[in-house]
Amino acid sequence: MAVVSSGGPGAASLGAVRVVPFARTPRPSSYAAVVGASPVPFWLDDPSRPEALAPFSGDTETDLLVIGGGFSGLWTALLAKEADPARDVLLIEGSRIGWAASGRNGGFCAASITHGFDNGLSRWPEELHVLTRLGRDNLDAIADTIDRYGIECSFERTGDIALATDPHHLDGLAEAPSTGAEYGEKLELLNREQVAERVRSPRYIGGIADRDGVAMVNPARLAWGLRAACLQLGVRIHEQTRATDFGADHGSTLEIRTESDSGPGVIRSARIALATNAFPPLLRRLKHYVVAVYDYVLVTEPLSAEQWATIGWEGREGLSNIGNQFHYYRRTDDGRILFGGYDAIYQRRVDARHDQREESFALLAEHLVEVFPVLEGIRFSHKWGGAIDTCSRFSAFFGTARDGRVAYAAGFTGLGVGATRFGASVMLDLLDGRDTERTRTRMVSSMPLPFPPEPVRGAAISLTTWSLARADAHEGRRNLWLRMLDRLGLGFDS
Repeated sequence: MAVVSSGGPGAASLGAVRVVPFARTPRPSSYAAVVGASPVPFWLDDPSRPEALAPFSGDTETDLLVIGGGFSGLWTALLAKEADPARDVLLIEGSRIGWAASGRNGGFCAASITHGFDNGLSRWPEELHVLTRLGRDNLDAIADTIDRYGIECSFERTGDIALATDPHHLDGLAEAPSTGAEYGEKLELLNREQVAERVRSPRYIGGIADRDGVAMVNPARLAWGLRAACLQLGVRIHEQTRATDFGADHGSTLEIRTESDSGPGVIRSARIALATNAFPPLLRRLKHYVVAVYDYVLVTEPLSAEQWATIGWEGREGLSNIGNQFHYYRRTDDGRILFGGYDAIYQRRVDARHDQREESFALLAEHLVEVFPVLEGIRFSHKWGGAIDTCSRFSAFFGTARDGRVAYAAGFTGLGVGATRFGASVMLDLLDGRDTERTRTRMVSSMPLPFPPEPVRGAAISLTTWSLARADAHEGRRNLWLRMLDRLGLGFDS
């Protein structure tokens, strides 16, 4: 399949080379390539997955109740217990630890807590020095925790490369390293030849490398390792236990009602941390700030030695291409490629029926071969999708309710593998009433703009999605709708 041609409709000029836009309609062979792939996320399809812990029923009290067993909840429970071993901490999870976004993402653990440098610069330029440092300290702390508890999760600080695949992606790229350096970022501009030294594709025409700001990790094993660390410190964990509603307010404690196969339950807690992200929140106010978009991922069969020799990629960096609709991809320990992104499908409700979308899988299969033509005919072992919680500023937001006894963090927008630990620290600061460098930032103290109610919400998101795709197809030119969103400070650019 040709991705570079000497001309033709829709091709963008780059000197003597013309780059063809990514296909928008998959071929029948791309549908065939994903037939038979397992719908179970690759990371969760692991014989080392721990057995489920017993569900909760009955009646109990605790100092801190954490609702949600993904990264956000696990980090909250672990940090709380490390800070105060005498504090009784109880975590409940509606399904299995790490089963949702925390166990099915690409495994990019980034230092950025602002969903990338550009997003942080556009929203909080006056405090980006602080946010960048806090983010790097946070990534260092994750590495330290993995080392201290002996968590075997293939944590590799490989860095990542944002790749230009279209000439307009090069606009302003040369200034990125110097701009980033002003805020403590260590970025390197790569030309076509320098990119090819790292990983070879006819698509790549340049890029920006972040050498130490991103680590690759097996996300499911990280979640299971955090679970084991929590249990080691005495955190009580109950899986397959759903929090259904707030109960009575007893003054010093709040009441949460639960359901499980073992029966109903009531938990009274002095403090509550909500870590449910894309799932329907117990606090009704949050439904105006978070929407669920569905992301889709493929994993190939293991590549041959000849295929890897053609591709290169010996540094094992995380890769993504620059653009509104972008792909992210990485190597696995056993020689596969994980390839995801591009489609981001808005759904009004989180529902497992949305986890499988054959058109998105086929389109990803088509695009992978366009990136690496040597993989023509490759088949895929796993295909899955799932909900990501996003908000109008693309990075997490935080707050409290019930007189400061309930804290929440949400809206991580697909970059939560690392940022959730920072969010957990913020929630604990807020619950304990601590005035810290974190809580004094405008990022933490401000809220994103709420989304409008349906049906306006769905129409606005559909128009935005269409406009972003159109911008990618027209050399990045943003239409009137996107320019209006930019003026409102929404900045829908990723």
